[in-house]
Amino acid sequence: MKKILCYIYEQMADFEITLLLHRLRNTGGYNIVSVSESCQPLTAQSGLHYHADKPINEITDITEYEALLIPGGPINNEQNSICPIIREMLSAEKLVGAICFAPQFLGRAGVLEHYKFTTSCSKDKLLQLGEADPFNWSNYVMQRVVSDRNLITAQGYAFVDFASAVCNRLNVFANAEQEYQQLGRIKE
Repeated sequence: MKKILCYIYEQMADFEITLLLHRLRNTGGYNIVSVSESCQPLTAQSGLHYHADKPINEITDITEYEALLIPGGPINNEQNSICPIIREMLSAEKLVGAICFAPQFLGRAGVLEHYKFTTSCSKDKLLQLGEADPFNWSNYVMQRVVSDRNLITAQGYAFVDFASAVCNRLNVFANAEQEYQQLGRIKE
């Protein structure tokens, strides 16, 4: 069965990836494998509780996964265990998708030196939070969704566009009509 990794963490913005995961599983036939630092319960911004299928340290063979998806959530410069997997996935030319504030993990993984990206985060927000800036702003593009090779990033409000970009990259929809029926979006 085709598999996709999804990184989940405390206070993630689960609504940003729910539609995407639903389409990948039910239309694309993907098995979604959630990973986190541990398999302890965590609470998303919606208030829903999640349990990871596997701790990150058990992901030792990325060849069985076609993509890694990361929802947005709070800036946390101490949360870096997903960074090695990000580097491995991109190096192996596997798809990585990050939405809203999730490109923070890409920045801490050191990959934003080589890819164009977008994020809902800003320099002002980082200053307000007193957090270190993980972003290479010279590669930032102010667009709803930015696709650069095997990396797709999106603004948090563009979660339908993000779902469309990821699904199209993975050839989930048979045609534009199916995409429109399942996402309400006409392919550009």
